[in-house]
Amino acid sequence: MWDNAPLLRSIANALFGLSIVLVLYGVVRYVLRLPVFPLRAVELTAAPQRVSPELLEKAMREQVSGNFFTVDLERTREAFEQLPWVRKVSVRRKFPWSLELEVEEHVALARWNGTALVNTHGEVFGVSSEQTLPAFIGQPDTSAQVAQMYAELNAALQPMQRQIAQISLSPRYAWQVKLDNGMVLELGREQMQERLARFVAVYSYSLAALARPANHVDLRYRNGFAARLPDSEV
Repeated sequence: MWDNAPLLRSIANALFGLSIVLVLYGVVRYVLRLPVFPLRAVELTAAPQRVSPELLEKAMREQVSGNFFTVDLERTREAFEQLPWVRKVSVRRKFPWSLELEVEEHVALARWNGTALVNTHGEVFGVSSEQTLPAFIGQPDTSAQVAQMYAELNAALQPMQRQIAQISLSPRYAWQVKLDNGMVLELGREQMQERLARFVAVYSYSLAALARPANHVDLRYRNGFAARLPDSEV
């Protein structure tokens, strides 16, 4: 091998090329880490409604490290998504000195089991709120299912001009709703939409005309329902 001049020249050229690449890599890495590329601002694509600028500034100051080129965008995104009311964040570099943030906030749909909130995507998130919201009661990991059922049943109630104040999914996966006038409807575990539609269809010319409106209606019958009046034993 050592007397093979063409082979030795090829090896020498390869080693020389590799050394050039390593030197250039080191130079570029050194230059990019110089303090001449600091992050000077965080720009928001839209003003958030619930996340305060002070919290965003605090997260930027405490969680974001590096300069324009070396900042870890994934870590930065995760840091901002830990803030209250933040659902999702998109982070991009904006030349020459800024980061651009697109913040999607949670939109509260209901209260979840009295301890958290549910957003319009059916996701549970833990913040405090003074909003007047319906109550969702359900089993772990069923918040999306409850949110979907809430939307479907609420739409079915429109002819009655009523809203759901509380919807519950029991451990046996039976549904119950409480309306904004205090009426409780037992829907059971199957054909919930059909049962409610049947009730709504006859409500206007039956229960609505009673001197004492029903406060509890059991819809878990094949061809009808049972209504309990206030102070009644049945």
